Amino acid sequence: MNKRFRVCDLNQPFQLSPSLQEWLPEDHLARFVADVADELDLSAIYAEYERSDGRGLSAYHPLLLTRLLVYGYSVGVTSSRAIEKATYENLAFRYLEADQHRDHDTIASFRQDHLKALAALFVQALQLCAKAGLVKLGSIAIDGTKILANASTRHSVSYQKLNEQEQYWQATAERLLAEAQRKDEQEDQRFGTSAQSRLERIRQAKAELEREAQQELEALGPGRKQGRPRKQDMAGLSEEERRQLKKKKKKLSRARKNAQQPSRQYNFVDPDSRVMKDNGRKCFMQGYNAQIAVDSHQQVIVAAEVTQQTTDREQLVPMVKSVRSGNLLADAIVIADAGYWDTASLHHPALQGLRVAVSPDSQPQLPGSPLPPNAPDNEEALRMREWLITPAVHQSIG
Repeated sequence: MNKRFRVCDLNQPFQLSPSLQEWLPEDHLARFVADVADELDLSAIYAEYERSDGRGLSAYHPLLLTRLLVYGYSVGVTSSRAIEKATYENLAFRYLEADQHRDHDTIASFRQDHLKALAALFVQALQLCAKAGLVKLGSIAIDGTKILANASTRHSVSYQKLNEQEQYWQATAERLLAEAQRKDEQEDQRFGTSAQSRLERIRQAKAELEREAQQELEALGPGRKQGRPRKQDMAGLSEEERRQLKKKKKKLSRARKNAQQPSRQYNFVDPDSRVMKDNGRKCFMQGYNAQIAVDSHQQVIVAAEVTQQTTDREQLVPMVKSVRSGNLLADAIVIADAGYWDTASLHHPALQGLRVAVSPDSQPQLPGSPLPPNAPDNEEALRMREWLITPAVHQSIG
C-alpha cells in the first residue's frame, strides 16, 4: 500500500507528560465552572474539616468535589454513581477532578455532609454574576413547569379506595393468621406478615391524608360552620370586601368537607409527589411543580424552588421571597403569566416596593370588550388591565 497513515497504537507512550489544560477547548463549560469555583467562598466547608484530629488518609479536596457537583448538576448528571462513572468516561469530569477517581460513596457523603453550605453557593454564584454584569435585576420573569416523579399515577390511590383496600387486607390478614394455626406455622406466618404489612401501609397512607387535610383546615383559622356569610357580616363592606368574604367562606367550607374525607390521592411509590395537570403534555401526571425566577438581561436563574402545589396561583410570593433572600432584588418589575393571578398575593407585604405585572386574563382582552364569565372583575384586576397596556410597562419589560 502506497498511502501512509499516522500511528494509532493504543500502547504508544507519551514522550512528554500530558497536561490537563490540553484536554478541553478554551470555551468549554467545564473551564468556566473551574474558574467560578475558584472564586467561591468554601470556608463553611473547610470549617468542618478543622474539627477532625488530622489522623487518617488525606481527604479529597473540597474544591475538587464542589467542581464535580456543580458541573454535574449543570449538565444533568446528579447521581453520585453516574458522576463516579463519568470521571472515567467523560473528559470534562476527568479534567475537573484532575484525573483522580473517587467512589460514589465519597461524592454522596460530601454532598450530604455539606448540603447547607453547598446551597449557599448558589447565592455566591449569583453575586458573581451581578459583579460581572450578567444580572441587572431590572425585570424578573417567574414561571413554573411540571417535572415527572419516579412514579406513575397508576400507583396513586384515593381515600375511598384506601378504605376499600383496608377492609380487604384486614380480612386477608385475619384469614391467613387463622390458617397459620392449623398449617405449617413458619410458611403461613410469613404470608400473614405480608398481609399485615400491606394493611399497615394503607393505614399510614390514610392517616397522612387525614393529617394533611386537617392542617389545611386549621391554616384557614377558626370559622363558623355555615359556609354562607351572615347579613351582619356583610353590612358596611365594599363590593370587593364582600367578594373576598364569600370566597373565604367557600374555601373554608371546602376545607371542612375535605377534612371529613380527603380528596387527594396517595402514591405508594413516591408519597411526596402529587397528581398534577401538565398543560404542556395535555394530561395528568405524577410529579412536582418546579418554579424558577430568571433575570431578563442574560436569562440567569436567580431563584429556583420545587413545590407540591398543583397550580402556580400561590407561588408568586414564595418566589419573590426566594429572590430577596439573596439580597439581590431591589426596585424591579416582576413578570408572571395569568396562572399566577391571585388578588391576595398581589397585596402581600413581600411585594411592596416592586412593580408586579401579572395578567388577570389567560387570553388578551381588547379594551372595551366584554370579559369572559370566569374572568376576575375586581378593582385590582381592572387596575392591572389598564396598567399592562401602558407604554411604560412595555418599555420596562422589553
